[in-house]
Amino acid sequence: MTALAPALQAFFTQRLITQRNSSPETIAAYRDTFRLLLAFARQQTGKQPFQLDIDDLDAPLIGAFLTHLEQDRGNTPRTRNARLGAIHSFYRFAALEHPEHAHTIARVMAIPAKRYQRNTLSYLDPGEIKALLAAPDRSTWLGRRDHALLVVMIQTGVRVSELAGLRISDVHLGAGAHIRILGKGRKERATTLTSETVNVMRQWLTERRGEPADPVFATRQGRPLSRYTIGVAVTKHAATAAAGCPSLTTKRVTPHTLRHTNAMLLRAKGVDIVTIALWLGHESTQTTHIYEHADPALKEQAIARTTPLGVKPGRYRPPDALLAFLESL
Repeated sequence: MTALAPALQAFFTQRLITQRNSSPETIAAYRDTFRLLLAFARQQTGKQPFQLDIDDLDAPLIGAFLTHLEQDRGNTPRTRNARLGAIHSFYRFAALEHPEHAHTIARVMAIPAKRYQRNTLSYLDPGEIKALLAAPDRSTWLGRRDHALLVVMIQTGVRVSELAGLRISDVHLGAGAHIRILGKGRKERATTLTSETVNVMRQWLTERRGEPADPVFATRQGRPLSRYTIGVAVTKHAATAAAGCPSLTTKRVTPHTLRHTNAMLLRAKGVDIVTIALWLGHESTQTTHIYEHADPALKEQAIARTTPLGVKPGRYRPPDALLAFLESL
């Protein structure tokens, strides 16, 4: 057996699972990356995965794999970069375990992430939020579930994976009402609930019943909703809401759009970026700065502080000290 197979096994069992305690989502994303890479390498080299060595997965092959992801599989540059990140993580591990392959590893590590144009941040304004929340038919069980789901998403800004994993025991509706969230990197945070959200959740959980370990938002059979199902529900209700709110037809409304909406609501209330980062569970405030760029109020304030176009800027002249004293009396 070549060095690749045991190194890859050790990377998952020792580095990701034991040492880093990576989340199931991270492990699944890395697993899928190497399933795709090994299948591609088999086509390119004619070798079965267990026959491949680290030197077989050299920089030219990795580069060709990344091109294959974009051109043949239709992946976005963002997805391409995520796959490359998983490969780089493995090669950093392999560099310590197999220094004899240092030349190949160094060349792979030198492959850069691809730059791409970031889309304009999409979020809902208050009128669109009102229309979306009114879309579910609350005369039905599914409508009441989806209404509560939308309220929680907009008010807390939770990720769709976090919402899917929310359990009844994670919801606290007494004094200091909040939900306890297990976010990326297994980091826990508590997100405060408003009185409106508390009322909606209290009614829903009374109807939902269930045990503490049961999912808050479930199917009629009691199974937790998948991320896909939640996304479908959001899209469906956005389409319904668009009938009475035409501006929604110009926006692609997804669970992440509702997360952006929550951040922009906080920003509009003057909440600082550091607090918003903590609220959303961001690893770094660099991620959160996109909401400053998207905030039109901040841009309007900046324009108000600038000199109007076509006006010659004046020169600052300090007031006469004596006159300033007399005017202060």
